[in-house]
Amino acid sequence: MIPNATSLADLPPRAPFAIPITIIREAGITAWLVEDQSVPVVSINWAWPGGSAFDPEGFEGEMAMAAAMLTEGAGDMDNIAFADAARDAGVSVSFGVGRDSSSGSLRALKEALPEALRLARLAMSEPRLEASALDRLRARAIVGARQALETPRGIASRAFWAASYPGHPAGRSASPESFAAIPAASLVDALTRQFRREGLWLAAAGAITEAELRATIRELFGTLPRGTPPALPWLPPLAQFGRLVVEKAAPQSAVQFGQDGPLPTDPMWEATQVALRVLGGGGFSSRLMRLIREERGLTYGISAGMDVLFGRGIVVGQASTDNRNAGEMLALLQQSWAAMANDGPTDEELSEAVDFLNGSLPLSFSDSRRIAGGLLSLMQNNRTPEWLAGRPARLSALTRADVAAAARRFGRSPLSVVVAGQPIGL
Repeated sequence: MIPNATSLADLPPRAPFAIPITIIREAGITAWLVEDQSVPVVSINWAWPGGSAFDPEGFEGEMAMAAAMLTEGAGDMDNIAFADAARDAGVSVSFGVGRDSSSGSLRALKEALPEALRLARLAMSEPRLEASALDRLRARAIVGARQALETPRGIASRAFWAASYPGHPAGRSASPESFAAIPAASLVDALTRQFRREGLWLAAAGAITEAELRATIRELFGTLPRGTPPALPWLPPLAQFGRLVVEKAAPQSAVQFGQDGPLPTDPMWEATQVALRVLGGGGFSSRLMRLIREERGLTYGISAGMDVLFGRGIVVGQASTDNRNAGEMLALLQQSWAAMANDGPTDEELSEAVDFLNGSLPLSFSDSRRIAGGLLSLMQNNRTPEWLAGRPARLSALTRADVAAAARRFGRSPLSVVVAGQPIGL
């Protein structure tokens, strides 16, 4: 703590945020690199557009299951041998699938990087896809999907996306039935369709030079099929469906709500982030938490934030409450939403939100794993290094009028709300 500092104004000015990013192009792949030789660790993250968006209707979860199979044995190694090889080398290799992308990552000490690359390359180009491993993963996925459908939160999430994007892959969710229906042979097609030699984003950080990264790219992806994955389907605006109640016998109701946000290219992107930080993203300091939890005791937590899906911004929030309090909580949510749309933040709220967002930015790039992940996210959102470098100045330049103008968009369309449980009075 700074001696005698009684307010933010008393603190010394924060040093400008800067991170040295090198952009390279190798074998048809654009990569961002932050080299740091001070710690002998290398982190590499990569992703393709696609993910669950490519799952055929009725086979939701296909790409997720295919990605899970990649570390269940590759080349001449079964699942146990693959896991032992990663453990013995002290490396991490993993794959994941989202609604609009599939991703991979590795992390290793510099001396173990060759083994990490070997395992990651084998996983992508020579997965064994053995029936015994598939049966085990399928059973686990079916159990997980059933458990999600037994909770109000899981039901609310599934219903929210289905109502928000009817007829679009973004609105579909995996189910026990879809996992059970996925043919084993389709996993090869899913991987071939998604894991291509081009059309991907890649970010690296740590003890790796530009020349080493170029060689790494050729080794990692050189054996994959040429070309790019199919184009993602266009995402329409989030449907305005008002309020949807899904009955589920439970003592509490889960609530999920949302509306369209600005496009990532919108000049009001950061002003909207500030407004959401004030309204629902600031923990106990947010308006929603103060009003609905601290003053009324209606929930343990309520939050709202902005995400990007299929290139579109979307505002999404969630909360849970006792069934008998659902009506009151929703009324307060709508009241707070309207107040922000009408009046924007106070000067104090603006200052605290901007200071938090600026202060938390360096923490997002505090080690090689976070740096690689953060850079990859920027690339997926079509950002540039200049955009990142200029973010603190843009945030600090925001006025109350700027944020109020962005917040007025919250009132242009009503929130779409799903309530799962047995809410009284709805």
